[in-house]
Amino acid sequence: MGATGQMRRAAAAALIGTAIEFYDFFIYGTAAALVFGEVFFPELGTVGALLAAFSVYAVAFLARPLGAVLFGHFGDRLGRKATLVVSLLLMGLSTAAVGVLPGFEAWGWWAPVALVVLRVCQGVGLGGEWGGAALLVAENAPAGQRGRYGAYLQLGPTTGFMLANGVFLALQLTLDDGAFRSWGWRVPFLASLALVVVGLFVRLRLEETPLFRGEARTGAERAPVVEVLRGHWRTVLAGCGAITVGYALFYLTTTYALAYATTGLGVPSTVVLSMLLAGAAGKAVTVWLSARRSDGWGRRRTLQGATGLAVAWGLVLFPLLETERRGLMFVALAGAMVVLGCLLGPLAAFLPELFPTRVRYTGAALTYNLGGVVGGATTPLIATRLTEAYGTAEPVGWYLAVWGVVALFCLRLLPETSGTDLAAAGALRGRAAGTDFPIGPPAV
Repeated sequence: MGATGQMRRAAAAALIGTAIEFYDFFIYGTAAALVFGEVFFPELGTVGALLAAFSVYAVAFLARPLGAVLFGHFGDRLGRKATLVVSLLLMGLSTAAVGVLPGFEAWGWWAPVALVVLRVCQGVGLGGEWGGAALLVAENAPAGQRGRYGAYLQLGPTTGFMLANGVFLALQLTLDDGAFRSWGWRVPFLASLALVVVGLFVRLRLEETPLFRGEARTGAERAPVVEVLRGHWRTVLAGCGAITVGYALFYLTTTYALAYATTGLGVPSTVVLSMLLAGAAGKAVTVWLSARRSDGWGRRRTLQGATGLAVAWGLVLFPLLETERRGLMFVALAGAMVVLGCLLGPLAAFLPELFPTRVRYTGAALTYNLGGVVGGATTPLIATRLTEAYGTAEPVGWYLAVWGVVALFCLRLLPETSGTDLAAAGALRGRAAGTDFPIGPPAV
């Protein structure tokens, strides 16, 4: 297979596989906002059940760094391809199992316990997915086009989100409320099995990346996570801080805002899901544009501009929602999704460029998923508490703005990486924006 053919196949595999994995991950968030409270936690009351459902939602984020370390270990030692196949299987089977899991009425407290176990499996699977898919693209792409090809990967989560919300919207439009709450919510989870078959067909036809094949000849790191934590921990922490605001914005918009608008403001869920779907289309456009532009403007500069937009939009998101005027609510949600696309576009190129080949899978995956723990796992819980305490969701926007300021500071600590030679990546010892910040020891 020629280099161009391999690149196209790698981009397609990253897009399709990541879309499937994130579809599996996102349908839990939608189900948690709409129905899981009453199915698995009916004895806790409205707010308590919602908090419990979001707590189980958060469990997967806590498991994602474990998946990053586990799959990163084998991905850095044995190759990218095999680990991506296993992560897809783990995620798909765990998701389908949720679709047949009995509720509280049938199993009592064993039902939420089983839900937690399956959610952990989802988190482990997704923890290994993004890093491997990012490397699949970055290590095949030409140096000056990694942002462009990384856009295909970053369209995967958007596609998965649109699939997840589209399926739930279709079910709610075709089923009455009783049928949806009784069995309809299970359909998106069971549909995961068919999607996994498609993903496996694509990924089993891939070849290993050329950079990893070269690294394998010289000897891979025996314990990649040890080197990452010992030699690149500053990069991991700064990278985590830089992407946290994107996670916070996404889950505030797609999970918490969905629950708040439907249960707190009384807006029909079909209306909110339709708004989010339309916003996701705008997000896809800005993912593509920001990823492409980062090849010329630079990764850090693009992310700094997007983070500034996120801070500003966080302050208007919930005040616009609380007007309860459909047009302004649409502006709030769709605008947040558009800003989010600007934040996510460059990441598939930026994070892999920060680490050397022998630990790139572990480093990129750990950074990405730790950002998910900080920005994604706790955000719906904190937002619920803030709204309950103040009687309005406006303070939630200030919470998001604080994370935006943290992200801007962390970005100043990281180097510009566009055009980096991946064979030498990690040899950077940076002076970023005039601030001395060691980005790990030189690669050997």
